[in-house]
Amino acid sequence: MSQPITDIAAHFADAASAASFPANVLRYRNTRWAQRVGLGHLDASGWCRHFAVFEPLPGNLAGPLALRYHGHQFHVYNPDLGDGRGFLFAQLQDDRGRWLDLGTKGSGQTRWSRQGDGRLTLKGGVREVLAASYLEALGVNTSKPFSLIETGEALQRNDEPSPTRSAVLVRLSHSHLRFGTFQRAAYEDDPAAMSALVGHVIRHYYPECADEDLGVAVPALFERMVARTAAMIGQWMATGFVHGVMNTDNFNITGESFDFGPWRFLACSDPNFTAAYFDHQGLYRFGRQPTQGLWALQQLGGALSLLADADALSQVLSGYTPAYQAAFAGHTLALLGLASSGSLQEDLAFMQVWYGWMTQSRADWPQTFFDWFGGAASSDRAARSPQAGLYAAADFAPVRAGIEARQTVRPERLAHAYFQAAHPVSLVHDAVEAVWDRIAAEDDWSALDTLLDGIGQARQAYDLA
Repeated sequence: MSQPITDIAAHFADAASAASFPANVLRYRNTRWAQRVGLGHLDASGWCRHFAVFEPLPGNLAGPLALRYHGHQFHVYNPDLGDGRGFLFAQLQDDRGRWLDLGTKGSGQTRWSRQGDGRLTLKGGVREVLAASYLEALGVNTSKPFSLIETGEALQRNDEPSPTRSAVLVRLSHSHLRFGTFQRAAYEDDPAAMSALVGHVIRHYYPECADEDLGVAVPALFERMVARTAAMIGQWMATGFVHGVMNTDNFNITGESFDFGPWRFLACSDPNFTAAYFDHQGLYRFGRQPTQGLWALQQLGGALSLLADADALSQVLSGYTPAYQAAFAGHTLALLGLASSGSLQEDLAFMQVWYGWMTQSRADWPQTFFDWFGGAASSDRAARSPQAGLYAAADFAPVRAGIEARQTVRPERLAHAYFQAAHPVSLVHDAVEAVWDRIAAEDDWSALDTLLDGIGQARQAYDLA
């Protein structure tokens, strides 16, 4: 069976070659996911041959493919985009039969590199490993960090001390096709390319949308993509995740978090927090992420109107807000280990109380969710928290009442060793910088290993996958 991308490579991909790196030092490999995609047998040497030298996997793509796309970057349309420092290396199936991509970052220049060097800083690679691992642990739909190999080059960058160390990252994702892929076909007014793309996506990712009539199939596909995107952003908001650069080329067709850049996790609730230092207007600030998700979907709908009725696509967009609200409320409750009231409106009312208090009190975001996981069953744990004084204050009383009104879901999870600690694992800025400082100053990777172990413990304890 050939890999899915071969269906559309002629329209949407260009052959690429990996850079030749002076060193291949394996820094991270995802053994759990390697097993799930049938690559758990590789030893360290074989791993580096495939994920640093990029020797093709047996029976897979004969060579890397740099994907073509367009996109709105900070709401400005850019038709000069594509994989400039990465490529699609392989496509394989996991233990559920899903097609997954192995895509790279920092693997060298392609025809889309423009003036870039096609490289990735080691710090950028470490940050992506951490962010994607933590999101997965918290039950967020996300790409998975698969491999990180240090490559021995000294890179010059304007936004961090230079020269800095280099790396090549491989991520595992259900798809690397982006909203901008559709925008490219629409911009070029190419119905044949768009039809091929839509057919490919339905065939391999949304087979339930198949219909000979594109006027039916395209709105059905768009509806699934709207729901997936709304769910992802609802999950981001519940975890306090700020993506930082929500350009339309950074949204994919399966609603997965990916293309991590200047991401942050909130230390405390702040709707105006902006992750990217270059986002001067706060376009992608935390509190605006739901609005920006809808805006990106509007651009996708506009592109799909090349094949389907614009009014029908516009009607699909009306489902975004309720889908987002349901995901936001549902994931907040999941992260608190609490059951829904059975009414979305009642759950949203509790969200107002919960997040209103979080913003007003400036409570530590990860600590508060950790303390109250399990709801009323964690009252004693919360009373021993470093934040116990906040919970004893009068303004917390409505929050406590909302917590106690809900049943605990699977209370046995509280017995996990993770919940016996005083503090949760977290990726607030200082924690991430402390990990990197050890690596940069002493080549000491123990802090990263400890943090990843803590993230793994959180994933097992929450059991939200």
